[in-house]
Parts: sequence; structure tokens; C-alpha cells
Amino acid sequence: MNVPQPLLLIDGKLTPASDGATYPILNPATGEEIGQAPDATAADVDAAIAAARRAFDETDWSTNHAFRVHCLRQLHQALIDNAEAMRALTTAEVGAPAFLTAGPQYDVPVESVKWVADLAENYAWEQDLGVAEPMGIRTRRTVRREATGVVAAITPWNFPNQINLNKVAPALAAGNTVVLKAAPDTPWVACELGRLVAEHTDIPAGVLNVVTPRSNQVAGLLVTDPRVDLVSFTGSTATGKAIMAAAAPTLKKVFLELGGKSAAIVLDDADLAAAVGTTAFSVSIHAGQGCALTTRLLVPRERYDEAVQIAADTMASIGANDPTDPGTICGPVISEVQRDRIARYLDLAVEEGGRFATGGGIDTAKEGGFWIQPTVIAGLDNSARVAREEIFGPVLVVIPHDGDDDAVRIANDSPYGLSGSVEAGSLERARAVADRIRTGTIAVNGGVWFSPDAPFGGYKESGVGREMGVPGFEEYLEMKLVAEGA
Repeated sequence: MNVPQPLLLIDGKLTPASDGATYPILNPATGEEIGQAPDATAADVDAAIAAARRAFDETDWSTNHAFRVHCLRQLHQALIDNAEAMRALTTAEVGAPAFLTAGPQYDVPVESVKWVADLAENYAWEQDLGVAEPMGIRTRRTVRREATGVVAAITPWNFPNQINLNKVAPALAAGNTVVLKAAPDTPWVACELGRLVAEHTDIPAGVLNVVTPRSNQVAGLLVTDPRVDLVSFTGSTATGKAIMAAAAPTLKKVFLELGGKSAAIVLDDADLAAAVGTTAFSVSIHAGQGCALTTRLLVPRERYDEAVQIAADTMASIGANDPTDPGTICGPVISEVQRDRIARYLDLAVEEGGRFATGGGIDTAKEGGFWIQPTVIAGLDNSARVAREEIFGPVLVVIPHDGDDDAVRIANDSPYGLSGSVEAGSLERARAVADRIRTGTIAVNGGVWFSPDAPFGGYKESGVGREMGVPGFEEYLEMKLVAEGA
């Protein structure tokens, strides 16, 4: 794998950290260092914010719609031209199974850049409300959509290409300037995005900046600085709450895509084997490191043991394997910290009275790297902490229900409301249950909601606002009403 040394992008220049500091990038599958990332300083973050502010205030980036579309098409082509290297880099740095890079880990977000460019090219930036006579004064009213300003895009490590691009592309397309702050576990793919922008697009200096500080305190400057107009964050609910509080004194717009503990509901007339097997498979993908995964499986009580066995057989057959193997579904988790956090939850499951139908701990058969056995927890109800808190690993909790109303009650008995699924013998029955679930996305009888044109986000503590689709684009816009005397 031959990639340039990761560098920050600040005011159009690729640069190391101002004090030369770096930190190691580890391969999650081996635990070995594969490179270094620049450890951005407070001065670097300040310079990035200043550059973004100047680019917004002193150039025509925010008003030149055609030029922005041109630049996004250049970025889309650069991402295509460098796809093979970026896929390999993603597998090495993120530990993402190679097959996922043909989907949400790379190819799908790359296509979302094109989708956003097409949207911006055809978007109705103005709406004529016509002439009226408010308070007896003849007036023509026009609603204009305008860029918000400087955007701080703060992204996590689990699907970094997907989330980086689904923040950066719509923010830029809407006319904003951006400071992208990558997670310290996966800074390399963000730095590569910065390099492609600097070397292969006409995006002006300061319009996109990429910083990779390891310190949360340094990163926090993006949230409190009054020059930043909007914070777009994806990550844990706890961090999202802290960001909302820190942004409050300057009344920034805040977009938050946060955690989940989504429920997969299987009704008594569903194909149990197919529904349970699909859920167990999905929780194994990328070692369960997805906020929208359905990690609570709700099944009819009378078929509980059968469902537990199907889930256990499925996850045991998948196992955790080398992410570079094209057949691997479940790879390593991102870090030692995350591995040990999941292991503590597995210990807690036993303390709470649960049992493991398969898995249940760290995969000690692997040498090096950060591995968790795909795990099915049985014997607990929805009050257990492992059924209520986001574990972010290949862990499925199977919970019995006593019919449609009980399944709805259990599914909604959660602080989260990000995603979910319903499987039933009839579409009408599945829809009736899905309509009662308080969640931002829900799959009905095998439907797939993930797509560049489909808005994604959650209810309750799963977030504020929507990403992707037209609503995701409009998160980065302000609305101005212009009233002209007629």
C-alpha cells in the first residue's frame, strides 16, 4: 500500500502539524503501526477556522452555484480515480472488511458526491411567494436559500469515508466553507480526502480544511469558536450532548447524528429463520460498529429458543476474520479501548443473568489486533443494561415479546430512536407495527432505507436533524425572506 505521508489541509496548503507532532495509526487487525498522523495543535485549528472564515466572507464561493457544482464533480472523479488505493487504505486503517468498501465504506458515499452535485445544479435557490398586501402595503416576497457560513464537521471512526463525504459534500454544495475534524483512530482517510481536494480540484484555498488533532480539548475549539456557524457531528450521544451544551453560548446551528439501540421486530407470522438470520448477519457486519444496526432482536416468546439458536448458528458461522479477505463479514473492532469496552459489557451481561448462545468474549485465537467474538446474549429482558445501552460491537441481544402491542412497547422503551425493522407475513401488518415505532428509519419486510437520496437521522437521543437526501442538504442552508415594495 503506497500512500503519501498524511498531512493537514489548511488554507489550501498540505502541511504537517505546526509543532511537527504526530501520533501512530494502528491496523486494527494486527495492532501494528502502519503510519503516523499529524497531531494538529490549537494554532492549527485556529488557522483552519480563520481560513474557512476568510474564504466564506471574502470570496464568491457561497454565491457561485455553478462553480461549486464544477468543483464537486472534480472531487467525485478524483475519488473514482483513486478508488483502489482508498479502499485498501480504508481496510488497513479502519479494519473494515474489504467487501464493504464496494458499499457504504467507500463506493456509495463516493456516488453521493455526484448526487449532491446534481442536486445543487438543479436546486431551487429562490421561491417566489408572489405579491401580497401585508398591512396594506403592496409587496413582492421571495424566499432565498443561502449558505450558513463556516461548518465544523466532526466525524467518527466507524464509517469515516461515508460520514466525511456526507458532511463535506452537501456543506460545500450549499455554499459553506468547512473544517473537517477526523477521529484520531482514522485520520488517514480524511487526510487523503484533503490531498485529493488540494491536488485534483479547483476548490479555493480555505474552502475545505482538514485537521486531525488527537486532543479532545483542541478539537473542542471548533465547537466554541464564534467564527464557526454550524457544528455537524456524528458520534456518541454523550459527546453529542456535550457539543450541544458547548455550542449554546454562541447559538450555533447544531446537527447531531448520534447513537442507537435499534429493534428488529419479528412477528409470529414471519419467516423466523430468514428474519433472525438476516438480523444476526447484519449485526456481524464490520464487527457491529454501526449506529443504526438492529442490536435488539424481538421475537415471539413461544419461538424464543428457536430464534436464539438460529441467531447463534448464524453468528458462529460468520466468525471474526481477516478484513482483507473478500469473504470476511466481521473483522476486528477499531482499537484496544473499544475491544475492552465491549468485553466489559459482556461481563455485565453475565452479571445481569444473561447467557451466551455463542461467543461471549475477546477472540483469544487471534494474534495481535483487536478482536471480539460475534456474540448472542439470551435470557434477559429489555430492562438489562446490555439491552438499553449502545455496545458498538458484534453483540445481539434476543428479547421475547408477547404479540404486536408488546413488541411495539419494547421497541419504543429506549432512549434512542435511530432505526429498526419489522418482519411479518403480510405487508399490511408489518406497516401497522412500523407506523407505531418512534424511530427515524425503519425497514419493513426486507426494505433497505440506506441511499444517498434518503434522509437519515433519529428521534429522541439519537440526534437532531437529518443527513443525506434533500433534508440533509438543507441542514447546511439558511432561509432569507426578501420583501420588496411593489
